[in-house]
Amino acid sequence: MEEKKSFKDARQLQDEEIKKKLGKIKHKLMVMSGKGGVGKSSTAAYLAVLLSKKGYKVGLMDIDLHGPSIPRLLGLKSGIMPAPTPGKAFPARLSENLEVISIEVLMGEDKDIATIWRGPIKIGVIRQFIADIEWSDPDFLIIDSPPGTGDEPLTVAQTIPDSKAIIVTTPQEISLADVRKSINFCQKVNMQILGIIENMSGFVCPYCGKEIDLFKKRGGEEVAKAKGLTFLGRLPLDPNVVEAGDRGDISFLDNKELAFTKAITEIADKVEQLCMKKDIH
Repeated sequence: MEEKKSFKDARQLQDEEIKKKLGKIKHKLMVMSGKGGVGKSSTAAYLAVLLSKKGYKVGLMDIDLHGPSIPRLLGLKSGIMPAPTPGKAFPARLSENLEVISIEVLMGEDKDIATIWRGPIKIGVIRQFIADIEWSDPDFLIIDSPPGTGDEPLTVAQTIPDSKAIIVTTPQEISLADVRKSINFCQKVNMQILGIIENMSGFVCPYCGKEIDLFKKRGGEEVAKAKGLTFLGRLPLDPNVVEAGDRGDISFLDNKELAFTKAITEIADKVEQLCMKKDIH
């Protein structure tokens, strides 16, 4: 009986800590996708970097606990640091304005260890990422969720009720079918959808300069239009950006002549503008 009461008390204290932390964060955005392999994590990472470059304080929370990729995409070298308060820690810092937490920064030297966890453990870890991490009161909290509509996005919906979704898709129908499920998920849990991003939309041949629609085109835009949602933009497929992600190199985001950089910057601008509005439709 005492054990149950102790757990209930600890849970209540954690709830209060989560509420206090979230109350200091202005905009909470969960980047999600219906299926894997659509570039959701890279989109989340690069949006966070660009928003931080605009002068906003940004927290990037990687809740893809089985397949974390945010630290590698960003070339993150630092880890978390203990905070003065017992049981608390400071997130890893990529720059003055960008803080990151991911299960990978807690893994030590061996980054290939599998996390074999069931739902309750995953829910607990996500709650700890909010309650036990001493965020610097970010303007934006970008949450990189694993694909699908399982425990992780549901935990965000329940724990961060004012979070909004950014859904990433590729143009082909097999991806769009899963996007419609993500939209349905958001509707069922009363989560507002900030908009849809179409990734891998067009490939410019480096030899002839012709644009090739490897995965079709405009599928994400058509779904957004059909569902009455905001279409945030298209991101082209660029092998150089893929290679940069593998190296953890984000310097291409400073190259304003690069088609991908132009596109992701325009999307970041639109995200900023939408978040500054009082009502999002």
